[in-house]
Amino acid sequence: MDEMRGKSRLMRGAPPAPEHQVTLANWRVEPFNRWSYSHVSEIVPSAQIPNNPDLITPLAAAPADFGRIDIRTADGRSSTVAEMLATTYTDGFLVLHKGRIAAESYAGALTRFRPHIVFSVSKSITGTLAGTLVERGELDPDAPIVTYLPEVAKSAYGDASVRHVLDMTVAIDFAEEYLNPESDFMRYRRATNWNPPLPGETPGDLRSFLAGLKRGAGDHGRQFHYVSVNSDLLGWILERAAQQTFADLLGERIWSPMGAEMPAQITVDRLGAPRTAGGISAGLRDLARFGELMRQDGAAQGRQLVPAAWIDDILTRGDKAAWARGDMDHFNPGGSYRSKWYILDDARQQFCAVGIHGQWIFIDRQSETVIVKVSSQPLPVDEAMDRLILAGLKAIAAALG
Repeated sequence: MDEMRGKSRLMRGAPPAPEHQVTLANWRVEPFNRWSYSHVSEIVPSAQIPNNPDLITPLAAAPADFGRIDIRTADGRSSTVAEMLATTYTDGFLVLHKGRIAAESYAGALTRFRPHIVFSVSKSITGTLAGTLVERGELDPDAPIVTYLPEVAKSAYGDASVRHVLDMTVAIDFAEEYLNPESDFMRYRRATNWNPPLPGETPGDLRSFLAGLKRGAGDHGRQFHYVSVNSDLLGWILERAAQQTFADLLGERIWSPMGAEMPAQITVDRLGAPRTAGGISAGLRDLARFGELMRQDGAAQGRQLVPAAWIDDILTRGDKAAWARGDMDHFNPGGSYRSKWYILDDARQQFCAVGIHGQWIFIDRQSETVIVKVSSQPLPVDEAMDRLILAGLKAIAAALG
């Protein structure tokens, strides 16, 4: 598959041939994404999220074979875990069971010591970081957003609260249209420095874009409405509340003390604003360490890094009615969304972070399992693939308990 997708020739040569050159214009397009998703900082300016080499948490191994586990999706498709991994453009896959590595594999351009972009898994990391500010009294999740960002008073956020942003219940006139070249979403991508400016266009910036977003109909808080701009705004709120850059804040409060073995990265716009909605890249094992932190009630290396009450709030206080009124209920009926995490199964305490192009952190507390999958799927959203992947992750957790 890699040969067919041009992986062996991408970015080879000095310079590479034009047809194999990865650029700001093509980095999220197949086959170029197979290389770029493991080399984002070479395409988009990025800030480093520091780790601490003196605090690296070792991960023991207890290998198991999950490939033959049967999968059956809700729409009747049958497969195996091995087939699922092969057909969903998997770049990295890791299963932690009771804190030990039960499975680990790499493909494409990814290696153990190279970060991979996780797209909207970044939202869940940002929502988790918010809990550390709440604990310290730096952030009130029920406060009006303008308490922290008076600059957005005339925008959709002018009468919304931080909680509305955390839970994606802002009434905003914005749509997540990944493939529409004429959409506001494409203007957003250019503002984040993820797309090149149009000919003759004056380059914009993320914060100015956010401050200009228009209010939608209805009341804030009533309906789940997924838009990435909310999570970028949350990153801005955290920086303002803590008076610290997002990269340093995440490194200091979570990434270093949890024992990450590598620095992570986050893309920034032309003025240094971080893309907290989707710009984080991290090593596969460190993403698993972060998932384990969530499984362990926010504790790592004998320290409480994220308040246990914040994790409990994520698992128990999602608004199921707001979720049901939204446009994703068909994918996870009866679920909820809280502080940037999807709640899948209350009984198993099963929840996940999901990013476009096939990025997952899946946690099942009943079986003491954390699963990370990073991918380079051709389409941003492929519901058939998502259903197959989720069924596979659930099947692994069921097999482990």
